[in-house]
Amino acid sequence: MSFSDQEIANIRAETPACAAQVHFNNAGAALMPNPVFEAMQSHLELEREFGGYAAESLGKEKISAFYPALAKLLNAKSTEIAFASNHTRAWEMGLYAIDWQAGDRLLIHDNAYTSNYLAFLHLVKTKGIILDRMPSNKFGIIDVEQVETHISNRTKAIALTHMPTFDGSIQPAAAIGSIAKAHDLFYIVDACQSIGQAEIDVQAIGCDLLAGTGRKWLRGPRGTGFLYVRESILDKLSPPLVDNISAIQLSDSEFKWVDGAKRFETYERHVAGQIGLGVAANYAGDLGLSRIEARVKMLSKTLRDKLAGLSVRILDQGDELSGIVTFKSDIKPAKQIIDTLWQKRIAVSYISPHQVTERPDAVRASIHYYNTQNEIEMFCDGLKQIIT
Repeated sequence: MSFSDQEIANIRAETPACAAQVHFNNAGAALMPNPVFEAMQSHLELEREFGGYAAESLGKEKISAFYPALAKLLNAKSTEIAFASNHTRAWEMGLYAIDWQAGDRLLIHDNAYTSNYLAFLHLVKTKGIILDRMPSNKFGIIDVEQVETHISNRTKAIALTHMPTFDGSIQPAAAIGSIAKAHDLFYIVDACQSIGQAEIDVQAIGCDLLAGTGRKWLRGPRGTGFLYVRESILDKLSPPLVDNISAIQLSDSEFKWVDGAKRFETYERHVAGQIGLGVAANYAGDLGLSRIEARVKMLSKTLRDKLAGLSVRILDQGDELSGIVTFKSDIKPAKQIIDTLWQKRIAVSYISPHQVTERPDAVRASIHYYNTQNEIEMFCDGLKQIIT
């Protein structure tokens, strides 16, 4: 069932910043709704009044609500969820927990986020692993039929970015999950750009590890993220860092990890942020991820259709596209377009060029469910004035 006009009006009323701008930068950081802000503010007031430790005790129930909220969103167990300070730290905690040995091979794809790829290079340098690349079709989508030809007896894991940050493509996460399972490989998924704009079911995807952030499509606070760890592989992993909340000291020479995914956490954290992220997950879940996904795709298609009539090149390719819309003008530089649009209070972001993949610099407009057809018209009118 699609959103009614009244529902969108109510959602926008709960998002005061909508009145001040056309926000097409949700792939960077979405606009926070009032319930998320108010939940965080309430806890910060406790910290101001009683101090952080007492506030944590008083807010224990709200803090703990984060785990079932994320678990429900992902179709996981609460014990399979860990809070993290951001997506990159969550991703690295999962990736580095694998027992890498020199000569092990990691299967990756060219659409990996820069921080993810730097982690791969770090493992090459420190552990002596070897990187292999999944082949792509003409649209930059993984050629599933060819993936198994790149798996050897030394392949240990597959790492996938579900939706990249630099274009609107969507990778076949579930199909890759089936391959990983058939070859008994670890499978780690970057859902940084997909969680909150699309339905993410870790059972359907078949991933062992999945990392995401709060600030983007989930509309949560910055400085928050999460890691999903499949229960059945916990004992095959060794978290790269230890903390007095992740492990228990048994003696002067021995410790053991705590049960569940919390072994990937650290004690000190953004507590108000954890509360806010839990509220944001419930907010999205209550609206319905299937409805959110349908509206995001509808609005982004509308934008691409309108951009096709302007003097720009749309860079997104594939049969199925996300809410990330990227384009380039041969008349005005991307950065000039972005700066001029912001003078009109239209927020978009910049995609830098990438020499390895020969990707040009571009303007990235990322649309969420609270955006409207009227805002698309305003955006296109403003863009037209700039490039003509």
